[in-house]
Amino acid sequence: MIIVVSPAKALDFESPWATQKNSKPALIKRSEELVDVLSGKSPDQLGSLMSLSDSLAELNFERYQDWSTPFTKRNSRPAILSFNGDTYTGMNASESFSEEDYDYAQETLRILSGLYGVLRPLDLIQPYRLEMGTKLETEHGNNLYEFWGSSLTESLGKALKESPGEKVLINLASNEYFKSVHTEELGFPVMTPIFLDRKDGGDYKTVSFYAKRARGSMASWIIRNRISQCQQFEEFSENGYKFCSERSNEQSPVFIRTNS
Repeated sequence: MIIVVSPAKALDFESPWATQKNSKPALIKRSEELVDVLSGKSPDQLGSLMSLSDSLAELNFERYQDWSTPFTKRNSRPAILSFNGDTYTGMNASESFSEEDYDYAQETLRILSGLYGVLRPLDLIQPYRLEMGTKLETEHGNNLYEFWGSSLTESLGKALKESPGEKVLINLASNEYFKSVHTEELGFPVMTPIFLDRKDGGDYKTVSFYAKRARGSMASWIIRNRISQCQQFEEFSENGYKFCSERSNEQSPVFIRTNS
């Protein structure tokens, strides 16, 4: 079983490391190709490419000027401790993971990334901003989906073959990022959990903020409890969610929550 999640725009490169374990990204040579293109752009060009404010454009210009290999503990940080968005708030790895949990996450969790392709949680990264949907022209095509091609799918397929438990890809990523995975080439089934919330007697619906946190919470639950079979997902009950058999199917288990 392999879990995939999206990265986050917000980054944390300041707080203490919750674990000293670390590894190197497998696709770093491809990342260097992208940085070669990005470091040649001005702040204005980066701002236009990524729809950034002037201050964010300047920040990311400086990031790409400073980006360099080799990655070390002085200039980099493990991916799972670097991303700071809603999914990672829900995951809460720095406070809830044991050293054994980090080891298990390294086997079972993958983070899709516009710059790094596929990351294991302990892979070192340097600060960046590059969303998967960015229309960055390279010699491989007009956008990042064309740049990465089938390489992310191949990486996930290899990880699935070597993973513990049932051979299924658990998709907890956004549509923008999961589009980079060619599911028809994967060779393994995909399961995409859905989280629905209801408030004040209204209809159940996906609320982006809640869904992102729920994805992180589910990823953490899988890792901490060593979940290895799809049938076990019916037991998920973190943060008030419960499995809804009436709305679910094998590919998309649905979890509902009523908010007061």
